[in-house]
Amino acid sequence: MAAANPETPVNHLNPRQREAARYTDGPLLVLAGAGSGKTSVITQKIAYLIRERGMPARNIAAVTFTNKAAREMKERVSKLVSRDEVRGLIVSTFHNLGLRILKSERLAANLRSGFSILDQSDSRELLKDILHRGESERDVAAVDYIQHRISQWKNDLVLPEAAVSRAESDDDLRAAMAYGEYNRMLRACNAVDFDDLIMLPVVLFNEQPRILEKWRNRIRYMLVDEYQDTNSAQYELVKLLVQPDGKFTVVGDDDQSIYAWRGARPENLALLQDDFPDLEVVKLEQNYRSTGRILKAANAVIGNNPHVFEKTLWSDYGYGEAIRVSALRDEDGETEWIAGDIMHRRLTQGMKWRDFAILYRGNFQARLLETKLQSMQIPYKVSGGQSFFARTEIKDLMAYLRLLVNPDDDNAFLRIVNTPRREIGSATLEKLANWAAKREQGMYHVCDDFALQEIMGEKTAAKLRDFKAWLDAKREFCFSENSLGAVKELISDMDYESWVINQASSPRIGERRVENVWQLVGSIERMLQKQEEEDDSSDLESVIAKLVLIDMLEQQEEEDDSDRVQLMTLHAAKGLEFPHVYMMGVEEELLPHRTSIEEDTIVEERRLMYVGITRARETLALTHALSRKQYGEKSSTTPSRFLEELPAEDLEWLGEGAPEVDQEKADQFAEDTLAALRAMLSS
Repeated sequence: MAAANPETPVNHLNPRQREAARYTDGPLLVLAGAGSGKTSVITQKIAYLIRERGMPARNIAAVTFTNKAAREMKERVSKLVSRDEVRGLIVSTFHNLGLRILKSERLAANLRSGFSILDQSDSRELLKDILHRGESERDVAAVDYIQHRISQWKNDLVLPEAAVSRAESDDDLRAAMAYGEYNRMLRACNAVDFDDLIMLPVVLFNEQPRILEKWRNRIRYMLVDEYQDTNSAQYELVKLLVQPDGKFTVVGDDDQSIYAWRGARPENLALLQDDFPDLEVVKLEQNYRSTGRILKAANAVIGNNPHVFEKTLWSDYGYGEAIRVSALRDEDGETEWIAGDIMHRRLTQGMKWRDFAILYRGNFQARLLETKLQSMQIPYKVSGGQSFFARTEIKDLMAYLRLLVNPDDDNAFLRIVNTPRREIGSATLEKLANWAAKREQGMYHVCDDFALQEIMGEKTAAKLRDFKAWLDAKREFCFSENSLGAVKELISDMDYESWVINQASSPRIGERRVENVWQLVGSIERMLQKQEEEDDSSDLESVIAKLVLIDMLEQQEEEDDSDRVQLMTLHAAKGLEFPHVYMMGVEEELLPHRTSIEEDTIVEERRLMYVGITRARETLALTHALSRKQYGEKSSTTPSRFLEELPAEDLEWLGEGAPEVDQEKADQFAEDTLAALRAMLSS
């Protein structure tokens, strides 16, 4: 069925956008500044390839970094071409594309059907077992370091043997040895981690040209969004798929590369010129978001960074209000000024709460801010907080429940077989996984195989047998008598409350985690009751499936239409825009961060400043405190060097200690706010 009134491809584009959408003769880099309409270019280009160039949709792949961006792309494309025309089109994240390849080529990748994908938390637990580490501060730091190094190696396509040979310190050598054991354990358990979803397809393509050729025939044109955020493995994956013809379009902005800490390499944009000498470059410099003054400030700051590709953002949205810079006595005064200014503008100009966003460098800055907003009854939402289902105790209990209803879930089995501790170590699990692979069964199913005592000894085999017998009894109780009672009995039998409290860093945190466990049980109870009321039955399996879906939806919740002020880090704000933006803590050692000053990585912090500025559509306010409390002591601060890089003629200074404070304007501001408050209270 055709889409209703599909738009004609490449309509409604400016000349540079149109040029980018129509160029299909070779490799193309679209250098897209903030707010320059890059998504329109990508989606219109897909439609152009299908409608005008006659390319089947199944031979086109568009890749980006987030599920939200992929969904938006799909929705926009569906408005441009009919459902029949778009059939087979790949629009996905990098990791989903890698997963698609691995599922198709699992035998070549030495994976069995139904292989598990371990998230960061699951990978960490596996490493803890391999390294025989606990929850002490020292052990946590050691595991975190090794996990980070393994992720770096995988992102750089460094295999365990190469990591060992390249190790330059004892810490690196230990991490490299753990890397090899960790990978062997993953394969034995028929599992991959998130980094494997990119690395394994690249290794597969390099080792088996026949498979690479198959995928080159499948993907004849590739589009990649946010290219500045690619790491080495992602760059190589794209490069392998598009060679030798170079039929691709990548869209990126080196000025918005703010993820070096997780492997992003903005230099990949420049590397394209080396690998594809006939690369065409189209610059998108017209901004459709911000006023001219905001863009002038952004251009001035980012102009202090070195550039391979030069560009200057511009807008025809008018020049706009001056950028306000407020210097406040301390962090208390800073948060009070921001909250008061939002209240003033809301009351005097009739704005909505959701028109305002407050951005900061670190999450700790939000604590005092939240208190101020609460005291003034200003509704707000903190973005980027931890999902309920991402908490360790909830993931543990959900893994038990998943294994109860699906004994084939190896990922769930690995998470909980030694939680709480049952003295079942990584060597035992590797032997069990190898035996399960030989039997072509899940690991849980073979826990009571008689042959295990020959493989690992009677004492160890007995622990696995006992675990399976215990959980089998819970499953029988669950499905024959009382599913909710079985869940509660499961928690009680293994004394999970004591385990959670003992693993916590403080009694208070332990109690909170126990409350989370019973909150989940309460949710299950309510869902079972509702089920019984609706169809006179209670099915734990369907309840758990719904809970998993709720988890996925909660993790993907990126938009909130409720009327609340938005609070988030500068990193989390990338890709978003707001009418009125406040950037707080614009000080040395905060923005730029102390670590970047010590390690001389100011260029990325400057890009972070640029990203923050370009989130604002109409107004921008920057604040800094003249002193902050550290370790119980107040100390003086220094305004950020980035403030000096802003055009002075476009700034309006306010607050204590600021140059050229207009006291008359400050007094008027206070009077207007008080008048608005009186009017609100008397209405």
